[in-house]
Amino acid sequence: MMTYTKRDVVRRVAEAMDEPMIKVEPWVDSVIDSLRSIMLSADTECRIEIRDFGVLEVKETKAKPKARNPKTNEVIYVPAHRKTHFKPSKLLKEFLRQPLEDVKKK
Repeated sequence: MMTYTKRDVVRRVAEAMDEPMIKVEPWVDSVIDSLRSIMLSADTECRIEIRDFGVLEVKETKAKPKARNPKTNEVIYVPAHRKTHFKPSKLLKEFLRQPLEDVKKK
């Protein structure tokens, strides 16, 4: 499995903008910091929609008063908390649903 880092994103943005990586890195950092701060400041839920990419959401989960620890079979209480969710755009969904043989030929 290929793992991409922020540095890879900076490199691609630099190539697309025809700018040096040193100049582009603060821009990428700013975008990531902005997304993070929006998600952290969410009261309980928020939705960040980026056209042709997808939707990032912070959703509230329900409390589970009778969850079970599978190791000890002990009944435990899990309080309500928040979780992140990503929903890809139609463009990404269509690409990801293609059979792998079609993708490898391209």
